[in-house]
Amino acid sequence: MELNNVKDASGTPAPVADVLIVGAGPAGLTLAVDLARRGVRARVVERGEGLLPGARGKGIQPRSREVFDDLGVGEAIRDAGGPYPPMMKWEDERRLGAFEMMERIEPAPDRPYHEGWMLPQWRTAEILHARLTELGGHVEFGTALTGLEQDGDGVTAHLAHADGSAGTARSAYLVAADGGRSTVRKALGIGMTGETVDPAPTVVADVVIDGTERGLDRDHWHVWWQAPGGGIALCPLAGTDQFQALAQYDDPDAVPDASPEGVRQLIADRTPLAAADVREVRWASVFTPRAAMADHFRAGRVFLVGDAAHIHSPAGGQGLNTSVQDAYNLGWKLGQVLRHGADPALLDSYEAERLPVAAGVLGISTRIHQAHRAGDVKGGRRAEEVHQLELSYRDGPLAVDDRGRPGPVGAGDRAPDAPCALPDGTPVRLFDVLRGPQFTLLVIGDAEPPTPDADFGGLATALGTAGCLRTVRVGGPDPDLLDPDGHVATGYGPGPALFLIRPDGHVCWAADADTARTRTPSALAR
Repeated sequence: MELNNVKDASGTPAPVADVLIVGAGPAGLTLAVDLARRGVRARVVERGEGLLPGARGKGIQPRSREVFDDLGVGEAIRDAGGPYPPMMKWEDERRLGAFEMMERIEPAPDRPYHEGWMLPQWRTAEILHARLTELGGHVEFGTALTGLEQDGDGVTAHLAHADGSAGTARSAYLVAADGGRSTVRKALGIGMTGETVDPAPTVVADVVIDGTERGLDRDHWHVWWQAPGGGIALCPLAGTDQFQALAQYDDPDAVPDASPEGVRQLIADRTPLAAADVREVRWASVFTPRAAMADHFRAGRVFLVGDAAHIHSPAGGQGLNTSVQDAYNLGWKLGQVLRHGADPALLDSYEAERLPVAAGVLGISTRIHQAHRAGDVKGGRRAEEVHQLELSYRDGPLAVDDRGRPGPVGAGDRAPDAPCALPDGTPVRLFDVLRGPQFTLLVIGDAEPPTPDADFGGLATALGTAGCLRTVRVGGPDPDLLDPDGHVATGYGPGPALFLIRPDGHVCWAADADTARTRTPSALAR
């Protein structure tokens, strides 16, 4: 059976979708949701018969929670998950005491979230899938990509279906979200450069345990660092009746048994629990921690996101979050090119911005993993850097700062949140006003907004801002928002000033009232 094999007069299959997304993990689903709300026709195919099982990447960092808020799933993420518990150190059958692995950060006005949020990855995927369905999208399960060709007008993908049939799909662009063993990346011949972070294998499993009588409460993340054969941790998974078991091996040549019986015995061998206490093994897998990154995140009309572009150690909870933000960065750019006439060169900025970020985050994950292995408790603590709120695109091609004197937030930085008020005094957060797929021009104080034909420091044509720009004035004449407690002034600096905020919440242009000007050359051409 041939699917979507529509051809134009030249014999080339004509595009029937704007974007083909290969893979329905968190990265692929995030991108699909973002494109759906922009009216971009996206087709999602997934090799598996359903969403991937397993708690896997269970940590949602504050920046990702901001992303999920914008995509309309923030409340569902909040309600389904919970905060990380303190750790409980054990030696054999003795509890030695609780300690914090996460640095507890105090709430601040510039951020709605100040700590990591625990949510099993399978549940995150379910929430995103439900949101995609709500927006009119769907996933074609049991559909694998087997090959592809691209030309100047689009990509032709060859697909194999679970019933044994095959077909082709034509799209303007293709996005590989098909994991660390990405078929798409291999088909493109893009190399993966990296290292083995830990030569010994690790078992990860989702289990249901009856362990209360043996001291295994759900108020702590239990660890046996000196267990025979290697350390083991049992973490209660928020919003479920399960624990995630993570067992490292000391012997690089070990061959773990990830069968249900093998997982039960592994837990019994390394903790005070009996094998019979492990009532269910819902899912289990074996992996060897690696840190690797694709040599390129783009090849023509094909883009790599998530694990297809970078593979992390699970230490530090960075992999899933970096994947989500890959998709969030790419989604608005595809939307601008396909729906708002932006210069296709805008898509070059995806690799330029995300590859350096991924490299930096890989370094964080690797350092935390190695500190754990070395018994360095301080070095293994999750500090504020894992929250990903300080990641910036200042050195990228979409950051133009026309101010004579830089302020606390610069072009390329994440735009900070701030408690504000409507003119009638009703409290509102700045992020509530920024939410949505559009650009926002934030006018602070009595600064004069640019004229409709302004090019925002040379970025307007490249960005395709015409028709998708909203202006919000804080203070000054006829304000949309008030800053009664000065949080906007603290976060952005005193007015008068102007900030053009991208759909992904990063500032791309900043100007003082007296330095806002028009440039002819596009910043992307610099």
